[in-house]
Amino acid sequence: MRVDFHTHTTLSDGSLSPAELIARAVEQGVEVLSLTDHDTLAAYQHLPEDIPLTLIPGIELSCVWSGVTVHVLGLNVDLASVDLQCAVAGQDQARELRAQKIGERLAKQGVPGVYETARAAVGEGRALGRPDFARVLIERGAVSSFNQAFDRFLGAGKVGDVKMHWPELGTVIQWIVASGGVAVLAHPLHYKLTRTKLRRLLVDFMEAGGRGIEVANGRQWSDADIDFLRSLCKSFGLMASVGSDFHAQTPWSEVGCDASLVSNCVPVWSAWQ
Repeated sequence: MRVDFHTHTTLSDGSLSPAELIARAVEQGVEVLSLTDHDTLAAYQHLPEDIPLTLIPGIELSCVWSGVTVHVLGLNVDLASVDLQCAVAGQDQARELRAQKIGERLAKQGVPGVYETARAAVGEGRALGRPDFARVLIERGAVSSFNQAFDRFLGAGKVGDVKMHWPELGTVIQWIVASGGVAVLAHPLHYKLTRTKLRRLLVDFMEAGGRGIEVANGRQWSDADIDFLRSLCKSFGLMASVGSDFHAQTPWSEVGCDASLVSNCVPVWSAWQ
């Protein structure tokens, strides 16, 4: 069986619309899919009428733990949950204020109107990210490439590097649990924590109500990494999830993962089956 519990659409920072992503997943033989856009549930308002696979409502929420930004997936959430809807509205407002601040800073650097142009290009209902600003900078001739946009304006330590003030890990997990969902730590190795610190994160994650971790994410992890994450699932009594973290059609992030990657761990989908 092929499944995918971590994908992104154009309603956050993906390259395919919800309908296009679902069609792509069907082409790849995916039987169970979740659309987990960053801090938004908007994709679920743009679904096709016919969905020839099992769609699990999901979201990827940003938060902070010990000064480190981490991402938590909420899987099988209730889309009508008032708690989750209020949380998403707050996250969306934070992202919008950040985007406006980036625009103000770019204007002071002699590139005015970038926020307004980017907002008009993506429309209402989707948060703006730095890639959206990079596209406008390229169109304006301020830079010649995405790399140059980040090197000059948007990368770490540059004028457009506006930090977000995300909620704490426990708060985000509470939102997911209140909505009836399962909280899963996304791409645990992405944060480049020592193994000791990662175990500390998992202890706090579980105490707050977290129930699973991704043991595979895209195709960039080695067999040794996946084996290590499976061992963490077993030792902590966590469920195992898998996802492509799909944003665009590239060889390493194609939609769909083999369900056997969870190996002899408890699969996250057992929580709602």
